[in-house]
Amino acid sequence: MARRVTPALAVGVAVMCATGAAATPPNSDLEVVRLDPAAAPPGGRTVVHAFVANRGPEQTASPFTVVVRLPPGFTARGPYFPEDCRAEARGRLVRCTFGPGLALLRTATALVPVRVDADMPPGTKTEGHVQVMSVDDRDPRNDRTPFTLSVDC
Repeated sequence: MARRVTPALAVGVAVMCATGAAATPPNSDLEVVRLDPAAAPPGGRTVVHAFVANRGPEQTASPFTVVVRLPPGFTARGPYFPEDCRAEARGRLVRCTFGPGLALLRTATALVPVRVDADMPPGTKTEGHVQVMSVDDRDPRNDRTPFTLSVDC
């Protein structure tokens, strides 16, 4: 005997599918790991390694964005890795997007070349920041960390 689907039942099923009520939320924890770049002379270059680790317990299900913020006296100068990184705010901010699927205990790194202003005095030490943003991330306490930029002779 065939069952007949009523319009009300069909609407209920459609709403459940459209709202994702049956979906399980992602469960990953992205953490920014502190890495200080090598010192560079006035007018020289160094590279910020924006290093992100997935502490899990699952792989990421959504893309995530890594943001590098530079202090005054330092400017991001491409080429960047990955290639889709984009500089904003006159080179003081760089955004890099990574696709979903970063596995448990795996890492991703954005490489951001930085130029030191020619008038920065040797001995200067100043702070920038790396931040990761993702809808999957369940612990925001480890999503941002500073790094130290140093000017040498």
